[in-house]
Amino acid sequence: MLIKAMEESLSKLMTKILRHTPGEFGVVLEPEDGSCSIRTLLEAIQAQPKWASISMDDIEQVVRNSEKQRFAIEGERIRARYGHSHERVQYPAGEPPAILYHGTNKKALASILMEGLNPIHRQYVHLSESTNFATLAGSRRGELVLLKIDTLHVKRSGIEFYFAGNEVWLADRVPPECCLVILSNDEEEH
Repeated sequence: MLIKAMEESLSKLMTKILRHTPGEFGVVLEPEDGSCSIRTLLEAIQAQPKWASISMDDIEQVVRNSEKQRFAIEGERIRARYGHSHERVQYPAGEPPAILYHGTNKKALASILMEGLNPIHRQYVHLSESTNFATLAGSRRGELVLLKIDTLHVKRSGIEFYFAGNEVWLADRVPPECCLVILSNDEEEH
């Protein structure tokens, strides 16, 4: 069993391999769903000197304990659920709840209110069914701002939603008029 600090470090390495630079580690992801065999991932990790003693159990521990449920194991395969930046992973279109949430920071707010939510360095905009996941994502980058997204309005704009699993929904973009800002520090909604 990995200690917390090692688990977090291994999670970051798995994220790098499964979401951002698989080729750097000799891993080829399935274009359909962004998956690879768990054995392939394990071998790529073990090839790193620091991680030579990592086991399948350690990978499963990271998947099980990931606060944001970044990874999914399906049979003998593993994939990152969302957040890919290397190639566009395809997800089936779905029908989201009427309201979703997005966590961001105050520095990005003015741009979002003018241009809406855009994927920037990722393939999709990430949205959550609960404020919990949105808070986790948004609080990493500075003072947290939560956005409430009116998905019916977004869909009327012709934009599809895709379910990535575990409360996470993806969209190509979200127009600014579909975002309601929920400010922290006891400020009112806009």
